[in-house]
Amino acid sequence: MADLLKVEGLSAGYGEAVVLHGVSLSLAEGQTLALLGRNGTGKTTLINTLAGATRQHAGGISLGSIALHKLPSHERAAAGIGWVPQERNIFKSLTVDENLTAVARPARAGRSARQWTPERVYEMFPRLAERKTNLGTQLSGGEQQMLAVGRALVLNPTLLLLDEPLEGLAPIIVQELLRAIRRITREEGLSAIIVEQHPQAILAISDTAAVLDRGTVVHSGTAAGLREQPELLDRLLGVAR
Repeated sequence: MADLLKVEGLSAGYGEAVVLHGVSLSLAEGQTLALLGRNGTGKTTLINTLAGATRQHAGGISLGSIALHKLPSHERAAAGIGWVPQERNIFKSLTVDENLTAVARPARAGRSARQWTPERVYEMFPRLAERKTNLGTQLSGGEQQMLAVGRALVLNPTLLLLDEPLEGLAPIIVQELLRAIRRITREEGLSAIIVEQHPQAILAISDTAAVLDRGTVVHSGTAAGLREQPELLDRLLGVAR
């Protein structure tokens, strides 16, 4: 299986502060990577770097045949990156429908998967369909997260980046989002990298896993293998979950 994403010797951070040190990893097309680690180990910085929101000091990032590290952040969505940051970044002054239609773009030439449209997002998240005319400010936290995922999907990306999509959400919403993410990745075959503080939940729907510590990769392997070793997971993350 060919690599969709290849990160080699990546060092990056904010201004002169370097957070990531020589990070290398890869992701095959159609696979999902669980990106784990304690708080402050560089997970969000890695996601932000892939999206072009940090200062890169060294290394390379390839998305298929595209040298992603050479592109400014505003061109990475067109290159195939769909980014759901922790802050969600929805347009709170626009309606749900306007949030989706404002950013929607057709799938890239050569992609065989069905296109993601606002209508398909509403099918996956019926709550959003019921609130099509509501402003972003009128949505609950869970609904805002669904909208943030939907906004990334209607870009028709080749790689979806999810930064702690379950953070601060009620258990029933967590389960709804997990089902949606499983559908997006397992049934639709969209490649994804997921940062999450609930490792068991994410490892269950991922193919591979990488653990960061102090800005470097300290473990990589299959998600199933890590999930089946609670002692190793405990040692890497500092707490059994």
